[in-house]
Amino acid sequence: MRKQFAKTIEALMEQDDRVVTLLGDIGVFSFRFAFQKFPERVYNIGILEQATLSLAAGMALTGMIPMVHTISPFIVERAYEQLKLDFGYQGLGGNFIGVGASYDYAGLGGTHHCPGDGAALLNIPGMEIVVPGTARELDTLLRQGYDDGRPTYYRVSETCNATETEAVLGRAVALKAGTEATVIAIGPMLDRALAAAEGLDVTVLYYSTVAPFDGKALRQHCPSGKVLLCEPFYEGTLAAEVQRALTGRPVQLAFAGVPRRFLTGYGSLAETEEEICLTAAGIRRKLEALLYG
Repeated sequence: MRKQFAKTIEALMEQDDRVVTLLGDIGVFSFRFAFQKFPERVYNIGILEQATLSLAAGMALTGMIPMVHTISPFIVERAYEQLKLDFGYQGLGGNFIGVGASYDYAGLGGTHHCPGDGAALLNIPGMEIVVPGTARELDTLLRQGYDDGRPTYYRVSETCNATETEAVLGRAVALKAGTEATVIAIGPMLDRALAAAEGLDVTVLYYSTVAPFDGKALRQHCPSGKVLLCEPFYEGTLAAEVQRALTGRPVQLAFAGVPRRFLTGYGSLAETEEEICLTAAGIRRKLEALLYG
C-alpha cells in the first residue's frame, strides 16, 4: 500500500499542476522519480511536522493541493493544532497520508504507535478519514477525494486485505447478509471480520471511509440492533457514529479494536495482534458472545 500511494500521487502530479508534495523525511526514496520530474513541487521539509502543516496550509490558500506524508503519530498527534486550526478552522483542503498506525511499527515502541488517530481527528469538524484496506482501494479513494476541498487523512496500513471491493469515498458496502447481528469492518479488519463471521447468520458491512460515516448503509443493514464494531484503532472510536446512525432503535454494541492502554511490548505486528486478540479467532469469540451471551 505504501508503494501505491507514491505512484498515485506522482500520477496526480502529472495530470494536475496544483498538486504539491511535502515529506517529513519519510518515504523520500519512494518519491525519487517525482523529485526528478517535479523539482518545484516536491519538497522534503524534514522532521518539522508543525511547520510542514502550516506551510501546506499556506500553499492551499494560494490554490495548491498539498499532499503531506509522514508517520501517523507525527502528522496527527504532533501537528494536531495545525490540522485543527490551519486546515479545519480555515476550511482548507489538503491530503495527509500517514503510515504506521496503530502499531504497524510495533517493534519501535510507543513513540511510533498511533491508535488514537481516528478519535483525535473525529474532533475536527469537516475532517475526512479514509481507511483503505488494499492498495487498489487507496489508489481509487485518493483519486476520488484529493481535490474535494476538504482536509482528508488517509490511514495507510502495512497489511492489506485479500478481499477487494469497489470503493467509493464516503460509502459502505455490504459483503455478507444476515439477520442476527451486523459486523462493521473498518479498512484492514475486513478479512478477519469475514473469517470470524463464516457460518453465522450475520451481516458484514465494510467501511473504507469512516468520516463522513455512512449511517444510511448501517440503518439498511442492521435488522437486529446487535453490532460488533471491528476497528483498527482504539476500540469504541466510532461508537457515537453507530449510535447516531441507529437513533431510535435499541442497540447492543460490542467492540473488537485496540485496547485503551499503552502497548509496551516489542514483538512483531502479528505477535501484537495475537496479544490483543485482534485475530480472526479473537473477533469470532467476541461475535459469539454478542450473539449468544
